[in-house]
Amino acid sequence: MRAMILEKLGPVTPDSEPLRLAALPDPEPGPGQVLIRVHACGVCHTELDEIEGRTPPPRLPVVLGHQVVGEVVGQGEGVASPALGVRVGVGWIGGACGKCARCRWGLENLCADFIATGRDIDGGYAELMTVDARYAHPVPEGLDDVQTAPLLCAGAVGWRALRLCGLENGMRLGLTGFGGSGHLVLQLAKHLYPGSEIFVFARSEQTREFARKLGADWAGDTAEAPPALCDAIIDTTPAWTPVLKALEALAPGGRLVINAIAKEAGDRDVLADLDYSTHLWREREIKTVANVAGRDIREFLELARAAEIQPEVEVFDPADANWALVALKAGGVRGAKVLRVG
Repeated sequence: MRAMILEKLGPVTPDSEPLRLAALPDPEPGPGQVLIRVHACGVCHTELDEIEGRTPPPRLPVVLGHQVVGEVVGQGEGVASPALGVRVGVGWIGGACGKCARCRWGLENLCADFIATGRDIDGGYAELMTVDARYAHPVPEGLDDVQTAPLLCAGAVGWRALRLCGLENGMRLGLTGFGGSGHLVLQLAKHLYPGSEIFVFARSEQTREFARKLGADWAGDTAEAPPALCDAIIDTTPAWTPVLKALEALAPGGRLVINAIAKEAGDRDVLADLDYSTHLWREREIKTVANVAGRDIREFLELARAAEIQPEVEVFDPADANWALVALKAGGVRGAKVLRVG
């Protein structure tokens, strides 16, 4: 099979080309696994975190990619479902022990033996991949392959972040950073909370205009004060400055949910300006999102179909995955980026 493989870590730049097109042996499904022929795979900011060493893979080379849509073409020992020929989606969670307390509570995203697709096991930047059958989720009818790919991570983790906000209809939601996840959360929030105002904080006017087009009630710069305080804010940026600014825009009793796998060190010194009275007092709180559980993916796929969520998608050839990563880092492509593999 053909695959784009990561062989060494380092900065993603227009000249770095961290991924290389290679011919690899076709994988074989082991016990409890399915073999998937990949149709499409989303490109996620987490891949930048992997390549640049903030969440490095435990081994190299590795095949990245954890927003995978494809068809089940093989089953390992003991697998009856999903059946051969079923179209499935695979997200960041590729496995968990299934036995610990957190797994039993439905929090397998916090399992000590959590397995990340495209980091701990080979992912979807390839023509074929294998994964634990428990985490190959049937894709509802009516969802397109390319359109579905971003739903499996940007959408599912966005849904988890939205749940963690504890929002009720009529409460005000803020979104700091408006990329692949934010533009899906906005659409879902408009569907679930029709009486709520949604404010978007983003650096570029082009991004802010995109947010208004999707229904944002207000869009301003990251450092700009909104017209009213928010009851909950979701931060999807890789920086620290938006965290401080979000806390300043949070109402008493409000919650900031940080939906990022890592924060870059570049602006860490702004945390010296954290003031208890200004940023945290009056029962403001901070919660973080860690990975996704299988429930998040299954629920969000059904919600996306019901809400008719349409990701803004830019399609790339797998051989152009390096350029997709550069564009993602530069913020030059709005919405989500997807490799059309098959």
